[in-house]
Amino acid sequence: MAFILRRGMATMASVKRANKVVCIGRNYADHIAELNSARPKQPFFFQKPTSSILLPGEGPVIRPRGVNLHYEVELAIVLGKQVKDLEADDDKGALDAIESYALSIDMTARNVQNEAKKKGLPWDISKGFDTFLPLSQTIAKSAIPDPHNIELYLTVNGEPRQDDSTELMLFRVPRILSDISKVMTLEAGDIILTGTPKGVGPVVPGDVMRAGIRVNGKELEEAKIEVAVEESTRAYLYAET
Repeated sequence: MAFILRRGMATMASVKRANKVVCIGRNYADHIAELNSARPKQPFFFQKPTSSILLPGEGPVIRPRGVNLHYEVELAIVLGKQVKDLEADDDKGALDAIESYALSIDMTARNVQNEAKKKGLPWDISKGFDTFLPLSQTIAKSAIPDPHNIELYLTVNGEPRQDDSTELMLFRVPRILSDISKVMTLEAGDIILTGTPKGVGPVVPGDVMRAGIRVNGKELEEAKIEVAVEESTRAYLYAET
């Protein structure tokens, strides 16, 4: 699916061909509390495979068999140029590097993740299944003048589950890009997920998730996500490692 909002802006097809998706964990205090996790002293990040990206209209989120599937709504950044060794106080450099935005739902196999954490194992699997990253259409940079002052929300079957402002981020965009870029070079087209607020929880086959962004109380049409959940028919079945 190739959808172009305007000349020079990322197409949905090009978003799916991103080199990498880097995700910030534990970036909202109330979310840390609800998962009984430790508050990080610096940005904590991990990667999702680009094969997990689910574009608008591509179909449902698929729940693997035996998985406790959770949603996490997040603001996503699409980079427009290379970022390397960015200074944490370089607000202009960070914002200039952003090409566009998107809304995302970071789907998580929570029981898989919890087992891995308990045993000190990597938890890539819990984040990496196909369809585990629904994305909205790309959002023009001009539509979000300040990424730290928007409202993210998610509902399940019409019931509110998440609704908070990005002003609650523990680490803001310049610090996020700085810390990542000092570890790995970020390239044009890379996608950064900025963390999820409180309210994460399970979804099951038959549920429908709807998510969006409000800027100054106004809904962004291009940010809307509506996606159903279906059970997998593939061979994978969760079993303890």
